[in-house]
Amino acid sequence: MLAMQVKVAGGPFEMVDLPIPSPREDEVLIKVEACGICHSDQFVKEGMFPGLQLPRVPGHEVVGTIEEVGSEVKYWYTGQRVGVGWHGGHCFACKPCRRGDFINCENAKIAGITYDGGYAEYMVAPQEALALVPFELGANDAAPLLCAGITTFNALRNSGATPGQVVAIQGIGGLGHLALQYASKMGFQTVAISGGESKRDLALQLGAHVYVNASAENVVDVLQEMGGANVILATAPNSELMSGVVDGLALNGKLIVVGASMEPVAVSPLQLIVGRRSVSGWPAGTAMDSEDTLNFSQLTNIRPLVETFPLKKANEAYEHMLSNQARFRVVLVP
Repeated sequence: MLAMQVKVAGGPFEMVDLPIPSPREDEVLIKVEACGICHSDQFVKEGMFPGLQLPRVPGHEVVGTIEEVGSEVKYWYTGQRVGVGWHGGHCFACKPCRRGDFINCENAKIAGITYDGGYAEYMVAPQEALALVPFELGANDAAPLLCAGITTFNALRNSGATPGQVVAIQGIGGLGHLALQYASKMGFQTVAISGGESKRDLALQLGAHVYVNASAENVVDVLQEMGGANVILATAPNSELMSGVVDGLALNGKLIVVGASMEPVAVSPLQLIVGRRSVSGWPAGTAMDSEDTLNFSQLTNIRPLVETFPLKKANEAYEHMLSNQARFRVVLVP
């Protein structure tokens, strides 16, 4: 099979011929239909993830068809369309797993990091990592939902916000353009926050009721004029911008961070104490969370905006994503 592999940290994706892998007893073999490129693939490309072993085939936004099942696989069979996201398996034995908190498994596997992922024509994955993909949902549309989709959908549905309340989406990019759609379809009074006017029309088309140009307007003032935001979902990986919107929260409001940044978010104790505000993060979710995301997206006609590249052009596609030129998710197609 053809695969794009990282052999040396910081090096390019190299096109290689690899044997089609055979699934172990608890795994399935997937013929890949599409694989999204995520900013987190940089962990593999640059060799930054702790314990990463190279060479490695990246990719954790994978959609395909089951070609073969291991001897101990239950409930899955050949011909099913499945997806594999960031959460690529768990041990079932550690304390978080014993409580059913699989996303925080102490021995969690990550597709494309712990084992070879979807930058290939085939891959294997543990059965507990599989999400069933609706046949009505195209592979190119489904792939980004397994990372950007599940992250924003899961954060919003677990935020505690109720229909009619104010939910602001900070950043209209790969995560934010999906978060806007989810927030609107969940019945929230949806506010889009972005710098400049270039994304106003798109944000309104995607479901925003209010657009705030952060370069020309005071975001905090706008939110407080609406009574404050019950939830602000921070999707842009910019800690300074996150810090600047905390005072826009309503009583008991939450700033939920999903845009991964290495810089600290500056929040004073007084900002949290007054109004009982809170700041928290949200990881993606398990395979069942992915399945819920896919089903909700199909039901409500939510789709990512994608650009596709052939698998052989993974380097070009990756640079297109990394340089922030993508509008808004990049998908590799074998």
